[in-house]
Amino acid sequence: MSKEIVAVLLLALGGFLIGGVYSTWKTARFMAGVLGVAALLAIGGAIAWLAS
Repeated sequence: MSKEIVAVLLLALGGFLIGGVYSTWKTARFMAGVLGVAALLAIGGAIAWLAS
């Protein structure tokens, strides 16, 4: 699998998780926080993957 495909998949996962944060923010703030941290990790991982 090429380097760019993995980065794109991680960015897509991060976007999906950010959507989950947006949809759960009013009802379950703790879960939204957990999803937010996971989204930041996925996006950071994509950036690190591309930088390496």
